[in-house]
Amino acid sequence: MKIDLESIETAILERSINPDRATWTPDAARSILEIGLDEQDALRRDILADKAREGNITAVEETELEHFRHVGRILEMMKAKARISLKKANLAS
Repeated sequence: MKIDLESIETAILERSINPDRATWTPDAARSILEIGLDEQDALRRDILADKAREGNITAVEETELEHFRHVGRILEMMKAKARISLKKANLAS
């Protein structure tokens, strides 16, 4: 039986980050929202995604693309928490 370690890691991170709780300061939340892939990484991710859609991706490239997806899921959890934190701060003002 194959264990999907990335899925387990994502679940652990989701419980740790707890994106549904608005606990970050507005400054921290805004800083989190600025995090993203640099230009070279975004280009590489897009190239790999195109190759995957075309069915021309190697196993090594598929693994690399999955790493980009994993990082994307982590960033989205963090950004969700940042947005909720900012919304709560705006409502409290």
